[in-house]
Amino acid sequence: MARNGLAQGINKGHVTEKRDLPARASRRKGALGKRTKLCREIVREVAGLSPYERRILDMIKTGGAAADKRIYKFAKKRLGSHKRAVAKREDIKEVNAQQRARAAGAN
Repeated sequence: MARNGLAQGINKGHVTEKRDLPARASRRKGALGKRTKLCREIVREVAGLSPYERRILDMIKTGGAAADKRIYKFAKKRLGSHKRAVAKREDIKEVNAQQRARAAGAN
């Protein structure tokens, strides 16, 4: 809100103009770049899944009532945090969907 030039009240202080500043580089931190994304895709294609990721994929395929929770607990134990475990679960689900789509396209 604009300052009103008075010494009291919610908008107290000198009348000033709000400056539009460029976004800081730190706001972009952690955002996935094109090059990094491409490199990770190539590595995933060449190297495949790690053993624990294959186990998660197997859990997804076998399914069951509490499969999501079991997968989450397994991933959390391996990766150490809730956020990483949930992200990994979604990532491997996406890999499974791609595999199924590829198999359906081959038939």
